[in-house]
Amino acid sequence: MVRENDRIKFVELAEKRVRRALKDIRLIGNLSNRSNYSYTDEDTKKIIRALQNAVNEVKARFERKGEEEEIEFKL
Repeated sequence: MVRENDRIKFVELAEKRVRRALKDIRLIGNLSNRSNYSYTDEDTKKIIRALQNAVNEVKARFERKGEEEEIEFKL
């Protein structure tokens, strides 16, 4: 029963958090509109690198079974 509750909680949180992350990634994509924003190629490389590093860290944590490493981002 306890394991079943853990699974239910995991699914609930995973769905909510992944939906939120995907929405935020789409919003970051909106920053590509040059008629509204000014940015450099270096800015875009930093954003993409930070996002890719975060995805790589999530993948690594699932492979390591949950150990955490701090991720920071600044332009």
